[in-house]
Amino acid sequence: MSKAPIIDNLQYANWSDKIFRQMREGNVDAVHVTIAYHENFREMVLNIEQWNRWFEQYPDLIFQGRWASDVDVARQTSRTAIFFGFQNPSPIEDDIGLVEIVHALGARFMQLSYNNQSLLATGCYEAEDPGITRMGKQVIKEMNRVGLVIDMSHSAERSTLEAINLSERPIAITHANPHFWQPALRNKSNEVLKALAESGGMLGFSLYPHHLHGGSNCTLTDFCEMVARTADLIGVQNIGIGSDLCQDQPDSVVEWMRVGRWSKEIDYGEGSKDNAGFPPQPQWFTDNRDMPNLAKGMRQVGFSDADTDLIMGGNWLRFYRDNFVPA
Repeated sequence: MSKAPIIDNLQYANWSDKIFRQMREGNVDAVHVTIAYHENFREMVLNIEQWNRWFEQYPDLIFQGRWASDVDVARQTSRTAIFFGFQNPSPIEDDIGLVEIVHALGARFMQLSYNNQSLLATGCYEAEDPGITRMGKQVIKEMNRVGLVIDMSHSAERSTLEAINLSERPIAITHANPHFWQPALRNKSNEVLKALAESGGMLGFSLYPHHLHGGSNCTLTDFCEMVARTADLIGVQNIGIGSDLCQDQPDSVVEWMRVGRWSKEIDYGEGSKDNAGFPPQPQWFTDNRDMPNLAKGMRQVGFSDADTDLIMGGNWLRFYRDNFVPA
């Protein structure tokens, strides 16, 4: 295998054979997919059942990834390894014993909070951030033990810094961008980025328009220059792609993502009613077939071929090898 792996460490698409085929057209070797936003344990299991049906229906395109070695299998067999993750700790409910169970079922990433306060940590939309909770401290230890990666993509500042410090293994911010480039609530401060890198953690750059400078009109050059500035700040070895691609999702899904069952009111996030639905993707990244555009853009702003390969998947593969296995 001469080519470097291509890994997108966050997507939440309206999955179909069309998208699975586009993954293959883009030579995407592995994708971390969200299988829970607000679901409880049983509801999350139903989502795994749906994935199992897709694995059975499209065995020539996709299979469930559990270990870093499955990325190698994907490359050898021209398929895409699908790794499960949660954007909220709701599937473990209030039961720390479920951490080991969800890892056994294939979950490899779990956010300690979505936009709101959870039983474990504070989300980035809360006015106050008291940090990691008592349960959160215990769950971090258990996640470290079993090999379930801590994800702080939607978490608030103090909670994120405390998670980095409390965790004995590197954490991930799978889909966010630097706050210095685009001051969205979910984008991360330089303090967080530096602490993440110093602990060996990973940042996945998001292509979700609300987190891009210029939104849907963000240019490929502007995005890749941001990646270069971030590499200068925290090192090229700590960055990758986590596109947050929500391809073919109906606008009603945004309401589920933001509101779940906790409110009767519509939550427009950081904006107004103009943000009610999904914004259009930048024209240079609309689906998995556009992955080569990212690599081309990285090279055009000065990244070497070797560093481009690390950003496009090599760094995530190393992180998988080190962190999916029990401590």
